[in-house]
Amino acid sequence: MQQFLALTSPGIEILLAQELKDLKAEQVVQKPEGVYFNSTIEHAYHICLRSRLSTRILLKLGEGDAVNKDELYAVAKSINWSELFSVDSTFAIDFVGTSDEIRNSQFGALTVKDAVVDHFRDLNQERPSVDKSAPQISFQARLLKQKVVIYLDFSGRSLFKRGYREHSGAAPLKEHLAAAIITRSGWLDDTTKPLVDPMCGSGTIVIEAVLMAAGYAPGIDRAQWGFDFWLGHQPEAWKAAKSAAIEQSHVGLTQLKAKVFGVDLDSRVLKTAQQNAKNAGVQRFIEFSCKNANDMKNGFGPKGTILFNPPYGERIGELPELVESFALLGQTFKAQFVNWRIAVLTANVELLAMMKMVTFKRYKFKNGPLDCQFALYNLDDKQVSSSNVNAEFEQKDSDFGNRLLKNKKNLKSWLKQENIECYRLYDADIPEYNVAVDVYGDHLVIHEYTAPAIIEPEKVAKRLQEVVYFAPKVLGVPTDKVIIKTRAKQKGKEQYQRVEQTKKSMVVHEYGAKLKVNLWDYLDTGLFLDHRKTRQIVAKKSKGKSLLNLFAYTGSVSLQAALHGADTVTTVDMSNTYLSWAQDNFVLNNLSGHKYDFIQADCLQWLKKNEQKFDVVFIDPPTFSNSKRMGESFDVQRDHISLITDGVKSLSEGGELIFTNNKRNFKMDFDAIAALDLNVQELSDKTRDKDFQRNKHIHNSWLITRKAS
Repeated sequence: MQQFLALTSPGIEILLAQELKDLKAEQVVQKPEGVYFNSTIEHAYHICLRSRLSTRILLKLGEGDAVNKDELYAVAKSINWSELFSVDSTFAIDFVGTSDEIRNSQFGALTVKDAVVDHFRDLNQERPSVDKSAPQISFQARLLKQKVVIYLDFSGRSLFKRGYREHSGAAPLKEHLAAAIITRSGWLDDTTKPLVDPMCGSGTIVIEAVLMAAGYAPGIDRAQWGFDFWLGHQPEAWKAAKSAAIEQSHVGLTQLKAKVFGVDLDSRVLKTAQQNAKNAGVQRFIEFSCKNANDMKNGFGPKGTILFNPPYGERIGELPELVESFALLGQTFKAQFVNWRIAVLTANVELLAMMKMVTFKRYKFKNGPLDCQFALYNLDDKQVSSSNVNAEFEQKDSDFGNRLLKNKKNLKSWLKQENIECYRLYDADIPEYNVAVDVYGDHLVIHEYTAPAIIEPEKVAKRLQEVVYFAPKVLGVPTDKVIIKTRAKQKGKEQYQRVEQTKKSMVVHEYGAKLKVNLWDYLDTGLFLDHRKTRQIVAKKSKGKSLLNLFAYTGSVSLQAALHGADTVTTVDMSNTYLSWAQDNFVLNNLSGHKYDFIQADCLQWLKKNEQKFDVVFIDPPTFSNSKRMGESFDVQRDHISLITDGVKSLSEGGELIFTNNKRNFKMDFDAIAALDLNVQELSDKTRDKDFQRNKHIHNSWLITRKAS
C-alpha cells in the first residue's frame, strides 16, 4: 500500500475527498494542501483514470526534516533515484513551499536537483538531463512546517485536461471546476431532467455534465501519464485498468438518457462548443442553440437545472451590460422557469443581487486566481410570487434614480437654450451614491469615487450596480454606450494616465467647436466639462489678441480662442500625446497656419525662459506633480506665487492672466500678490456653469492684472 496526495483547486477538496472514497481509496484525509489517500499501484491507475476533480496525483517517495539547505539535500539524497527513472530520461523538479532558510522555490528545486544528479554520479553513471518544459518524468518536493515530502508526479500535470477541447472562449472554465459545480448543482441526482447552460461558451459545462452522467472515465483519452517513464510502472496492470475503464465508459454512453442544452449568443463560440462536443463523442446528447439568454423561453420541461458561468466583468468597463443582463436574467427565470433550480458561478458576487432571488446555498471556489461563489436557487412558487424577490428594480424605489430624473428635468431648458451636449448630470448629490455622471452626446460616463474606508465593500458594489442600472434607463442610453471609470484622489498628471487601449474617440460639439474626446482610454476624457464657461471667458478676452495657454492638455481653451478670432495662439504642454490631440482638435475645425503654435515643453521651465509677450495668459496647472520629466516637484498651493510671477513676466502691457486650478480649499496668497503690485479678482462663480453649481470646489479661478502705474 502506497501513500498518495491528490491536488485540486480551493473549494473542491471536500468533493475530491468524497470522490476518492467512492473510488475505493483507503485512509482518505482532506487537508488544506490537498487530499491524502492510500492505495496499491494497481488501484491508483484506476483512480487516475476516473478522477474528475483532481488536477494532479502524487506518489510519496520519502520525507524528512528540512530546516535548512543541508537537511533538504540529505532528505533528497536518501531517495534511491536510480530505481525510479533511467539516466536516459529527462526529469524536472517542482518545489512548493518556503521557510526561513529556504526562501524561494527555485532555490529549493535546485537543491533537490543537485541531490538527484549526485546520486547518479555516485553510481558512476551519466548525469540525467533536466527539461523544465516537457520532462519525461517529474517529481515534486513539498515543504511545510520545516518538513519536506518528496513525490513522484504519478498522474502528470493538468489532469483536468480531458483532451476534447480544441479551442475555448476568452475565459475557459477548467474541466475539474466544471465537474465540481455540476456535482454541487444536484443535477446528477436525476439526470433525466434537463440541464441548460444559457451562456455555454465553448461547452465545458454541458460536455462535462454528459460525461459525468454516463460515468465516462475522463482519463481514458489522455495520451501521456506521469508514470510512463517511472521504473516502478506496471504496464500489464495499467493496460487492464484502462481496458476496464474504456468498456465501462462506452456502456455508460449507450445507456445514457440525459437531456442537455447549450445556449450562447455568440455563434462563433457556439461552433467551437459543437466541435468540442464532437471531439468528446457526446454531440448527440447536447442540443446547441444561438440566442440571448435573456430571451430564453422554457421549451425544455417542467423541472430541471439551469447551470452557468457568466462573464465576471473583471474590467469595470464591462459592468453596465452585465448589470442589465443579470436583472433581465432574474426576470426571465421567474417568468419561464418556475420549479427549476438555478445555479450560478461568479466572481462578481454582488451581481447576483440584480436577479432578485434568494439563494438556499452558496459555495466558495477559486477559478484560477479569482475568488468565486457558486449560488444555488430553488425557483419554487413561493419565491417567484414573493414581492421582495420578484420585484424588478423600480425607479420609484431608488433615491439615485429619482435624483437623476430630477436633475435631468432641472437642466432640460438650460441644455436646450445653450445647445449643450456634454454636461454633468450628477455629482455625488447623495453621499451614499458617491459617483459623478457625465453625458457626452449619446454616451454616458460614470466616475466612481473611492468610498470611505468605513463603508463595507459589498455596499459600495451594490450601490454602484444600482447607479449602473438606473443611469442608462433614466437617460435612454444603451448599456454599450455607458463607460465606467474608478477615480481615487489624483495627484499631478495621474488623472491623465492611460487605463485602457481602445484608441477609440468621438467628436462632440461645444459652442460651435468640434472637439475630439476619448471616453474609454484615460481617467479623463480630453475635455474638462467644468471649464466650459472658462473657455468662453478666455476666448472672448483673446479676440484680436495673442493667447498663451500653459498646461494646455488637449487644447480646448486654445481652440475656442482661435475660433473667436484670437490673433495668435501658443499652446504649451509637456505631453506629446496631448499636444498632438490639441492639433487634431484644430484640424477638426479647419484651423491651420503660422498663427497657431504648439510647443512640447516643461511649462515651468519654458515660462522662466520665455521672452515673448502675450495679451492673455491662461494657466491651469496640476494640483501636484513630481514628474521626472519636470525635474522637480510642483505643488500649486506652495508654488502658485512663483508660477504667477513668471506668468506675469510674459504679459504684454495691459495684459490679463487667468489662473485656475482644481485644488480643494486652495488659498490665494493675497499678501504676496499685493507685494508684486498685482490686482487679483476671483472668477470662480463666473466660471462655474449651471451643471456644476452644487460643487463649489470643482475649481477656482482668478483674474490677475498689473496695477496701473
